Amino acid sequence: MSALAPWPVVLPLLAATLLMIASPLRRRILFDLFAIGVALAVTGICAVLAREAMTHPLVYWFGGWQPRGGAAIGIAFVIDPCGAGLAAFVSLMVTAALAYSARYFDAVRSLYHSLMLIFLAAMVGYCLAGDLFNQFVFFELMGVAAYALTAYKVEEPSSLAGGINFAITNSLGGFALLLGIGLLYGRTGALNLVQVGRALATRPADGLVISAMALLLTGYFVKGAIVPFHFWLADAHAVAPTPVCVLFSGVMVELGVFGALRVATTVFQSVLAAHPAVIPHLLLALGLVTAVVGAVMCFEQRHLKRMLAFSTISHMGILLAGVSPLTGRALGGGAVYLLAHGLTKGAVFMCAGVLLHSRGSVDEMELRGRGRSLPWLGTVFFVGGLALAGVPAFGLFLGKTMMESAAPPDAETAVRIVLLLSSAITGGAVLR
Repeated sequence: MSALAPWPVVLPLLAATLLMIASPLRRRILFDLFAIGVALAVTGICAVLAREAMTHPLVYWFGGWQPRGGAAIGIAFVIDPCGAGLAAFVSLMVTAALAYSARYFDAVRSLYHSLMLIFLAAMVGYCLAGDLFNQFVFFELMGVAAYALTAYKVEEPSSLAGGINFAITNSLGGFALLLGIGLLYGRTGALNLVQVGRALATRPADGLVISAMALLLTGYFVKGAIVPFHFWLADAHAVAPTPVCVLFSGVMVELGVFGALRVATTVFQSVLAAHPAVIPHLLLALGLVTAVVGAVMCFEQRHLKRMLAFSTISHMGILLAGVSPLTGRALGGGAVYLLAHGLTKGAVFMCAGVLLHSRGSVDEMELRGRGRSLPWLGTVFFVGGLALAGVPAFGLFLGKTMMESAAPPDAETAVRIVLLLSSAITGGAVLR
């Protein structure tokens, strides 16, 4: 079964190449069907791998370069329930975004489908990578595809400006990530996540290790739009095509938080054991600040896509604060919250895209009263607002409840209040 591991990355990359070769054909319906079929196939493969990983994790070593003498110098994909499950969810969201794109664009070239498939390959590879350097490689590939997709309407100055803002900010995050990896490699001589963690466990953490951890977390928090690294997200959402926004808010920023948690619990496990309160309290503080700032900025917006972008920032803060104890229950609640947020935000962004396509605007004031002939769209917006507000019977409520119950006793009241208010404000903005 582990032989399937490379195909969720290889298949979309090969498909993207074929689409560019076939671009002179100009058969849009074939491009749409082909891209959707590839994304659906990747979803199926990832689902099979996730199901298999539920019984026992799988490790695939490229080229058969397995560890020898306790040293891992090969490239590995690690198929565990968390990474494989997230990869399956990413693939499902890309499938939905491509299906939505078939009606969203009046005209689109094969370049768009190729970029979406490259974006898919990068996100799946990022979820499955078992070493720091290849995680960085997929981090950068994800970024390059996302920059191009943000500025896809390159003839519009605002689109190009949003893409440049996105590229500069996330490139700085990538530099921080690479510097942190370099420091760890210099100290341990290893890149494999588990091997680096074991090497660090044999010696006390010093200034170099703490600096490396700070650099790595900074890089992931830039991608996760955590305050104070959040300012690129709203600009990117405002100009990117709506199907791309579905992926930015639904899965990409979540991958930033996922990367930070994976590194914290695998590479820096010994640091956590030596200072059990430092990192959880840092994550909690950053999460609470992000939740509040994002919620307030969300409520202030009249541009619907920017409103939803700031809502995403707030909910990433809620997610980070909720999982900050790094216990099994907190991480389980975070997984539920991540999936529910991705589905909810994807649906609401698609509704905003319908308004932009049919009414030519996403300005709240200009749209006033113009949606009365679209009752089903209003219903989905209403349900999405209730879900984002954390109303019971929705997945966000379940995930938030699990995370709140895992909060440390000395911060439980503050966590409950901030998470409740942030959810209510972001949901209220959408309901308004």
